[in-house]
Amino acid sequence: MSSDSPMRVTAALLVIGDEILSGRTKDKNIGFLADYLTAIGIDLREVRVVPDDEDGIIEAINALRARNTYLFTTGGIGPTHDDITADCVAKALGVSIDHDPRAVALLRERYPDPKDLNESRLRMARIPAGADLIDNPISKAPGFMVGNVIVMAGVPSIMQAMLENVTPRLKTGVKLQSVSVDSGGLPEGIYASGLGAIQKDHPDVIIGSYPHFDGQTFRNQIVLRGRDVTALERAKIAVEAMLKGLAENDKTIPL
Repeated sequence: MSSDSPMRVTAALLVIGDEILSGRTKDKNIGFLADYLTAIGIDLREVRVVPDDEDGIIEAINALRARNTYLFTTGGIGPTHDDITADCVAKALGVSIDHDPRAVALLRERYPDPKDLNESRLRMARIPAGADLIDNPISKAPGFMVGNVIVMAGVPSIMQAMLENVTPRLKTGVKLQSVSVDSGGLPEGIYASGLGAIQKDHPDVIIGSYPHFDGQTFRNQIVLRGRDVTALERAKIAVEAMLKGLAENDKTIPL
């Protein structure tokens, strides 16, 4: 299925932060976002991790937003000097950025005492022109969506809340269905060429082979994914027939 199919909506994730690349912070957002998007019919096609570097962030934003329906970003929208994501998004899209009255009002709910809403905290109210805010029910400082770029916090609980709130604004495609076939003990080297031939015959189905260790020996699962249930079933039948034929012809299966 071509990437421009009307049935398909794609996304990329840009993870921003020196702390991720240094290992100080372990990313928990990639897996969650992949599961979440798959469930609503959006394909996460690529993930990139960049440091808190303006040029690198801007380059990544422009590259990823150009080839995907949506670009999600996590991290870099806090109150400190190295939180530069909002500024980078504004520069990448060629729009201005300033304190957004809507965001300031939200922060005033969080910090009712004017002395507490200091200059650093007000940085979290700087929003690119033309952006829609994404509600943050946990700490009030909003994310935002401008064009096809969706900017969220890096803290997993806040990111997840923002994701829930932005979902109604997103278009989604036909959900990807998945079926699995156990190789029956056949190693990948035996069925690899046959599997490749089946993939060519069924271009609308994504076919992969995934080894796993069951505690005693390696087993292989062949996973088929697609949006056309009929095409998926046909490919599954072809895989099962191929494995059956190989098993009958090869009585001495190597490890």
